[in-house]
Amino acid sequence: MARPRQAIFLCVLALSMMWPLAQAFADQAFQKFLPLFVDLDGWQGKKPDGMSMEMTNVSMTTATRDYQKGSAQAHASVTIGQAAAGALAPLTAGMNVQTTEGHMVTSTVNGMPVLKTFNTKDKSGALIVQLGKDAMFTFSYNGLTEDEAVPLAQKFDWKAMQTTAGTK
Repeated sequence: MARPRQAIFLCVLALSMMWPLAQAFADQAFQKFLPLFVDLDGWQGKKPDGMSMEMTNVSMTTATRDYQKGSAQAHASVTIGQAAAGALAPLTAGMNVQTTEGHMVTSTVNGMPVLKTFNTKDKSGALIVQLGKDAMFTFSYNGLTEDEAVPLAQKFDWKAMQTTAGTK
């Protein structure tokens, strides 16, 4: 009879010890970005989500939201950490490539550095907005022209994302 009581006691003890860990996961860094993923008129937006990871000398936070309108798709995300720093390299280098199949050009939109890519054949592309040296907002799309996608990407408050990322 003592064994079931001990098992119950050990389960309760284990759960009580895990409570602080559960609280830590409840307050992940990505959560502060979720309210910044706006609804887009005429688009069906999925629930925003994210992930934060901390390891020795490496950290990464990402928050995302997917959108659908007919066959067109869009994906908005904020990324902070070394992954963002690497992805921003073509933008910081001022890379510009134009071919018959598409382009990758750097420019300034709303006062912020932006890398715009577009694949003519697939009618797909992305806007990568530099929020800081290791923070970016990405708006990737499929089934839209660049002229349709840029105004959609501008519906997001890039300055608020920059402030939330702590990079301004």
